[in-house]
Amino acid sequence: MLASSAVFRRQQFLIRSLGGFGDCTYQNKRQQIKAMSGGYIEADAANILRAITPSLDPNRYKGQAGKIAVIGGCREYTGAPYFAAISALKIGADLSHVFCTKDAAPVIKSYSPELIVHPVLEESYSVRDEEKKFIAERVLAEVDKWLERFDCLVIGPGLGRDPFLLDCVSEIIRHARQNNIPMVIDGDGLFLITDNLHLVSNYPLAVLTPNVNEYKRLVKNVLLAEVDEQDAPNQLLSLAKRIGGLTILRKGRADLISDGETVKSVSIYGSPRRCGGQGDILSGSVAVFVSWAQRQGFVTDGNLATSLKNPTVLGCIAGSALLRRAASLAFENKKRSTLTTDIIEFLWRSLEDISPAH
Repeated sequence: MLASSAVFRRQQFLIRSLGGFGDCTYQNKRQQIKAMSGGYIEADAANILRAITPSLDPNRYKGQAGKIAVIGGCREYTGAPYFAAISALKIGADLSHVFCTKDAAPVIKSYSPELIVHPVLEESYSVRDEEKKFIAERVLAEVDKWLERFDCLVIGPGLGRDPFLLDCVSEIIRHARQNNIPMVIDGDGLFLITDNLHLVSNYPLAVLTPNVNEYKRLVKNVLLAEVDEQDAPNQLLSLAKRIGGLTILRKGRADLISDGETVKSVSIYGSPRRCGGQGDILSGSVAVFVSWAQRQGFVTDGNLATSLKNPTVLGCIAGSALLRRAASLAFENKKRSTLTTDIIEFLWRSLEDISPAH
């Protein structure tokens, strides 16, 4: 009788979710995640964060701590580009821009006066067929005016899948490559890239940050296979090699990072709360750390493995670790009510605990 009840089934599901026993502690859960990631590839995230985070210097001027631009934001999605852009500022970038559609701009501007918002992107519904070539050239010209100023681009948060808009973003990616600008590609940017791998293949300053479903599509499209969880590190290594040159941060219970040469894991336990927007925090965070690592000239302290000289790998490790620590702190305070905005408010604390500003 009890075994057939909805309450009993729910209890059993919760027990299984917690690892098979009811009194699973927070620390137990951390150990489970760490064991799953494979200790031999765990990154020394704390030392990496310390090594690439620049000191605060009164002799520096505005912009030297990083200028980040987010390419994304349309009628339906205005939160994602905001989360990515504001996270970059909260970590320590000096300037954060958002290039979005005209419909999205007023909404994003209303979220924060700290962001520089450019309403230059266009969607198909507002462009007649005979105008498309002219409008596309105008969009690209508007972005090009700013492009060389940026230390890193975040492409995809809230971008949407409008065909004309994606065509314009493809051209932005090409121009960013020509200017050797690092780029972090997430969300709908990955939808674009998966079917147009030539845009990023053999470009060492590109980072892809796929979630579970985005990673499945990449593996199926590139390796013509299904995701192999039993051999996840080697499959990720093969995927990065096959695309060529770039870095992939595979998001999951433990984040796996590979540039085709090495595989590292970040398994710090974050939060069981899976509210939307955490991937946007990650993309903005990675952008800042990639720009800092590149500015440092791949210089690392003596405690870091000599193989970790790639700024995109270092940036991914730092961004992943920082987000997980912030999510953990936010969850300790808000529990089930934790939102993405709560996590953003703990980014400073997470970085300060590891690399104090003084």
